[in-house]
Amino acid sequence: MSPPTTAPVLHITGLRKTVAGGRQLFDGLDLRLQPGEIVAVMGESGAGKSSLLNLIAGLDLPDAGTIAIQGRALSTLDDDARTVLRRDHIGFVFQAFHILPHLSLAQNVALPLVLAGQGGAAALARAQAMLDAVGLGGRGADYAAQLSGGELQRIAIARALVHQPALILADEPTGNLDPETAARILALFARTVRQSAVAALIVTHSERAAAVADRVLVLTPHGLRSHHAA
Repeated sequence: MSPPTTAPVLHITGLRKTVAGGRQLFDGLDLRLQPGEIVAVMGESGAGKSSLLNLIAGLDLPDAGTIAIQGRALSTLDDDARTVLRRDHIGFVFQAFHILPHLSLAQNVALPLVLAGQGGAAALARAQAMLDAVGLGGRGADYAAQLSGGELQRIAIARALVHQPALILADEPTGNLDPETAARILALFARTVRQSAVAALIVTHSERAAAVADRVLVLTPHGLRSHHAA
């Protein structure tokens, strides 16, 4: 893990968010993520884990507090600038995979590069390198219907990292997988993230998923507190 003097990839200070009906999800939430660090945020359903990810991604706005990614405060950016930051500097891994069925696996992985304006051949070459990294180098021409759940999540990890983002946001990344497959995917995720020297935030209710993290935190109405995974 990078030394604490390194500028954080993600810096959250005093974050507060309430939802419909005035229910407060959290207040006074502080968090710093360093390059190469994996942090897991745990909490019960409804605690606000996914809401926190939406705030970090700039898809929603907090009631108070600041979120900065690579030193850029989201509150200073308009919608278009937040979209560009999300496209260029954040990778996403979801529980439901979100692999597009009408594109080949290589095209799915290359999609963030294509959206950023990179040419087709260069994008596919980079996608192939990421497919190799997740152990699916020979499957680029296949389609989602031909893959297992574990293989689909490997594709999702490759897609999240292909454009070399600064930050990975993972929302229950193994929630749809059996325990044995989940363990393999989590080990792959942690290894690939650390080799890429990006910061990663995993939100989960699973102790197994949290165990791959450098730090485990619990989301409470008063912010984040330390937790030691079993």
